[in-house]
Amino acid sequence: MKFFVTGVGGQLGHDVMNELLKRGHEGVGSDIQDNYSGVADGSAVTKASYVALDITDKNAVEKVITEVNPDAVIHCAAWTAVDMAEDDDKVTKVRAINAGGTQNIADVCKKLNCKMTYISTDYVFDGQGTEPWQPDCKDYQPLNYYGETKLGGELAVSSALEKYFIVRIAWVFGLNGKNFIKTMLQLGKTHDKLRVVCDQIGTPTYTLDLARLLADMIESDKYGYYHATNEGGYISWYEFACEIFRQAGLPVQVDAVTTAEYGASKAARPFNSRLDKSKLAENGFTPLPDWKDALSRYLKELGTNHQ
Repeated sequence: MKFFVTGVGGQLGHDVMNELLKRGHEGVGSDIQDNYSGVADGSAVTKASYVALDITDKNAVEKVITEVNPDAVIHCAAWTAVDMAEDDDKVTKVRAINAGGTQNIADVCKKLNCKMTYISTDYVFDGQGTEPWQPDCKDYQPLNYYGETKLGGELAVSSALEKYFIVRIAWVFGLNGKNFIKTMLQLGKTHDKLRVVCDQIGTPTYTLDLARLLADMIESDKYGYYHATNEGGYISWYEFACEIFRQAGLPVQVDAVTTAEYGASKAARPFNSRLDKSKLAENGFTPLPDWKDALSRYLKELGTNHQ
């Protein structure tokens, strides 16, 4: 199969491209920069076909994707800086990328009759309660502007196409970019004590594991909405931090605090990021490994696993 992958300069796009190439597929990667600018790890994506693309430019999107003429597009590019998305001077740009850019891609996929995968987030829901969110739930109520624009992208895909996968993920970490684990490891070098929130509950998602699932999905025709995070039960950010320091062998004391005690972030955060993933197995897909196992492998990749 021939693929077009957006956002290859980011955590997920990097791993998706590598997974597709490993399986013998043909892939063209893209991002906003003139050249591939993700982690220079010598992996296949760093040497693969690449085209610079601003997804907010409708004409450019149509021209580039039509020329590639892929069997499928995996759309990983997004504005993901949740707090910065609330800034008045960023709002138009965030919407143009997350909703408008996704609409542009979906329109071309419709014209070419190719499959599309859109990566979304639990932030499309209101983040309240304790019940896990179901993939086909339509009770959308984003808490912040980032969630609102990602929902805009979902609606663009679902209204334009029939051959689509909308995959919601949470608490993402990968080699190629910033994430909670890297932040904790950095802080752990300079602090012997940290406060981490204990009332926001979810499950981490390792991009390397997710990339395999996304490749499995796009090779199938089991279209629809899915939730995909690592297995191993629901945890708080506090529990995640404790396990990071335990596995990394860093003697950091982690104090559990509520979101209210920690102090408000600019963008409201969901308390309930529990995603129900049972639809994966029901449709014959292999769920992701346990998050502790994913963390262990990730720390080895970073070279900081002291278990």
